[in-house]
Amino acid sequence: MAKKQPSDYVGFGPRLWAWVIDVVAFVFFSVPILYAIHGREYFKSDITVRGPVDFLNTFVLPSLIILLFWLICSATPGKMGVSAKIVDAETGRKPAPWQLLVRFLGYFLAALPLGAGLLWIIFDPRKQGWHDKLARTVVRRVK
Repeated sequence: MAKKQPSDYVGFGPRLWAWVIDVVAFVFFSVPILYAIHGREYFKSDITVRGPVDFLNTFVLPSLIILLFWLICSATPGKMGVSAKIVDAETGRKPAPWQLLVRFLGYFLAALPLGAGLLWIIFDPRKQGWHDKLARTVVRRVK
């Protein structure tokens, strides 16, 4: 009986690890900025967003950074750390900018129903979450 070859699609575990790497990197770089802008009191408050600069630093800037990494490298630092990249599901080439934008927005849809769209990666044969299916992308191992 022939041994089954491992898939080069990246599954849930490595992608979760990539996300952890990205979050740690974001915290490492953003906390000093938030501290410099708002001071120590920022970290003692229950208020989620404290004005336009905080909104930009907390939501807009990370979104732009993720999209820029995807556009330039087809991966975030976390995905690079687990030797993975985002590719077009049909061609295997770099995704078009519209695909990356749809993929990013698809994260929110995938996360809404208790993360079901992200957990879908576990069961899907091509390891696609809903955001990948919407954008027609897959995450593959870099050789």
